[in-house]
Amino acid sequence: MEFEKLQKIISEVLNVGEDEITMDTTFVDDLGADSLDVFQIIMGIEEEFDIEIANDAAESIVTVGDAVEQIKNATN
Repeated sequence: MEFEKLQKIISEVLNVGEDEITMDTTFVDDLGADSLDVFQIIMGIEEEFDIEIANDAAESIVTVGDAVEQIKNATN
């Protein structure tokens, strides 16, 4: 469930198809996101899941799977 919601957020921010986004997809290398894009995605995650991701945790998010892990950690 987290992954599907995350796909939608990433798709909207980066204007890419949801089918291009997998757990192993990297934001910068695979999707061409810059730091502002990643910030917008993190803001979207925080809003969608009503969580807060610490700056040091946000800096460790490289792949979509990393983001899903942060969501799971913050919602447990």
